[in-house]
Amino acid sequence: MSNLSDDTLRKILQQIQTQAITSQRALSGVRAQVGSKEKERKILQLTMRELEGVPQGEGTMYRGVGKMFIEQPRAAIDAQHRELEKSLGDDVASLTKKAKYLEKQVDEANSQLKDIFHAQQRQA
Repeated sequence: MSNLSDDTLRKILQQIQTQAITSQRALSGVRAQVGSKEKERKILQLTMRELEGVPQGEGTMYRGVGKMFIEQPRAAIDAQHRELEKSLGDDVASLTKKAKYLEKQVDEANSQLKDIFHAQQRQA
């Protein structure tokens, strides 16, 4: 570290700091998305639980679409709910992986900054 000029050191610090800030912002966005997907999934699971209480003999049901309702057979609605639940589960899993990656990036950037500051303090 001692052979680096002040300008070079400043540029390196700025680059690492920018990376840490960018990763932190992305991480908070991903966490918000995970929360939103989990909330949507819980609402869907509650809806599915409530529909299980309706007798199977009921032939058709209505599904809300915007300001209107569409009549559909129960089997179609159940299939849509299962598909949506699987999709939400996959989304949450991929977003969780992305969050772990971003957390690792933030931690690495912070540790690099600490290492540089400790090295500079030892020199002084």
